[in-house]
Amino acid sequence: MSSAFRFPQKSMVVTGAAQGIGKQVAIDAASEGARVMLVDRSPLVEAVAAEITASGGQAVCMIADLQTWDGNVEAMKAAHKAHGAVDILVTNVGGAIWMKPFQHFDEKQIVAEVQRSLFPTLWGCRAALPYMLDQGRGAIVNVSSVATKGVNRAPYSAAKGAVNALTASLGFELGTKNIRVNAVAPGGTTAPPRAVPRNAAAPNCHEKGWIEEVVAQTIESSHMRRYGLLREMSAAILFLASDAASYITGTVLPVGGGDQGQ
Repeated sequence: MSSAFRFPQKSMVVTGAAQGIGKQVAIDAASEGARVMLVDRSPLVEAVAAEITASGGQAVCMIADLQTWDGNVEAMKAAHKAHGAVDILVTNVGGAIWMKPFQHFDEKQIVAEVQRSLFPTLWGCRAALPYMLDQGRGAIVNVSSVATKGVNRAPYSAAKGAVNALTASLGFELGTKNIRVNAVAPGGTTAPPRAVPRNAAAPNCHEKGWIEEVVAQTIESSHMRRYGLLREMSAAILFLASDAASYITGTVLPVGGGDQGQ
């Protein structure tokens, strides 16, 4: 456990916490004193919570479908019941399902991309707000993406652009309510292979080429010409969640090695 706690006994909800950025944020926050509620639709979230508690942190978890309104409402209710408050929310559910030129997306795929990368954030913010307003305090960090300006991901890019707009609007609306709303826009991030892939179907030869175009564009757009690390994304998210960012709201912070997104 860290000796410099930024989140002593703060109740923090992290969505999409079974793997990737969400998992890293949950582990890092717990190491700094947060009482973490990890939420994911994958049972893998249980192992992450167990890892945190085994290292001396405080964590509970819940399996829920955060693409639904009810899933988010139940998650916030469970966090409040477990920890008596919802001080911080990190909305991390999202990610491109397909990578291909826009003309190759069909109607159902476009809807699926928006449902995955926008609605969990919309629902999550809305479900947490009654608790934060009642408490008279709160901090929300939405996970967006610099791929709001990127190739072969137009529906995902549109969804993350909406996350940015939501962040700006809520930051403005809640500015006098002692509730801060910010977003981190990660660039390409190096992470272990996903245990639960977003798209279970193996890519065909055309799709492999389109994915390679995304990787090339991601590296080229970064001034540092590399992917970021999970800990680099977590550091930015937890900064905005902390009291060190007490005068920052309605802001989207790009963490893409110089790629500013849009």
